[in-house]
Amino acid sequence: MRLSKLASDIAESPTLALNEEARQLRERGEAVINLGIGEPKNKAPIGAILASAAKLTSGEVKYTPPDGLPSMKKAVIRYTEENYNRLVAPENVIITNGAKQSLHNILYSILNPQDEVIVIAPYWVSYTEMVRMCMGIPVIVTPEDGSFVPRFEDIERAVTSSTRAIVLNSPNNPSGAIYPPEIIGKVVDLCEKRSMYLVCDDIYHKLIFDGNVAPPAYSFTKYEVDHSHVVVVNGVAKLYGMTGFRIGWVVGPRDLVAVMTNVLAQTTSCVSPIAQAAAEGALNGVQSVVEALRLQIQNHRDILVREMKSFTGARLVPPQGTFYALPDLRAFNGNSVELSKFLLKKALVVTVPGREFGMEGHIRLSFSGSVKDITDGIARIKWALDPTSPNEIYIGDRRMIRDWM
Repeated sequence: MRLSKLASDIAESPTLALNEEARQLRERGEAVINLGIGEPKNKAPIGAILASAAKLTSGEVKYTPPDGLPSMKKAVIRYTEENYNRLVAPENVIITNGAKQSLHNILYSILNPQDEVIVIAPYWVSYTEMVRMCMGIPVIVTPEDGSFVPRFEDIERAVTSSTRAIVLNSPNNPSGAIYPPEIIGKVVDLCEKRSMYLVCDDIYHKLIFDGNVAPPAYSFTKYEVDHSHVVVVNGVAKLYGMTGFRIGWVVGPRDLVAVMTNVLAQTTSCVSPIAQAAAEGALNGVQSVVEALRLQIQNHRDILVREMKSFTGARLVPPQGTFYALPDLRAFNGNSVELSKFLLKKALVVTVPGREFGMEGHIRLSFSGSVKDITDGIARIKWALDPTSPNEIYIGDRRMIRDWM
């Protein structure tokens, strides 16, 4: 059977692959702890449930406009004004099947073959694969000082005549780092001067801790949305814990949105009206649910940082936002894929290899689950790797003895 080389070269999602392996282990009765998936455990907001139920029971579940229901776009326009201090028109907004589709369709709409996109490490695993799927070339910029914050000089040096866009994700998945305003301001200015797009993945922009602020890129441009090169991606998955509803959106210049509308219309036709109604219900409903989730996640972050302090040999930069941490475990194994497989086999803990995020020797840990998952998961990882930890541990109802050190 002959298959497309372009499609065949797309890497499997490591997160989804590990989650599937964990699911199979659970079905066999194994006491697996999943610290790999970025999915809050809260229930969807009641406003989202009632709105989607009302749409479903109405029986009016038909095609929607490819760029989204007018009422949903109105909710995004208000959200943008309240959170970004930008008044945009309906023509500046497109609703998508999740923020992931937003990102892919932006890249598909702006890239020609061999165009370059600057991606800052650590980066979300799908950025580089999406660029390649659109026949572009990802150019990785990695901080050289061991931190998770890039230097502007390194970003600027990576720009060539083929650079079409820079992808910016702050707060950052997988590190939890928030980029300082001076860097974001300089990157905005660079993109405006060089006529490059700045694609801002803002999906975690309210999940921030300790009074930190994640400054939006719109704060650093003097242009209105139609004349700016800033493009903002957001959605309801993370802030509202609505990962399964698959609703994202893009705010950007109307010329770009028009092309993206054609792309969406020729691929998925439109976005489910039931899911759009749910997202609309979340955006228009009581917003205290977002703060409640943020406080819960911050408490989880504090617990993870506390547990990691007694982990001899591990180094952790405390996350400033999101629900991920990216500890450096090179003291135990520089190959993060081998390390994640070892932890799943020995400790029954799912982690994600740092190699997939451009940070070899690290692993990503999600603290979006329960407190028990966090404390038990870190205890198991320490038992498996740290020779100063106790030699015995209970995993489920089984007493396990470490015999590989």
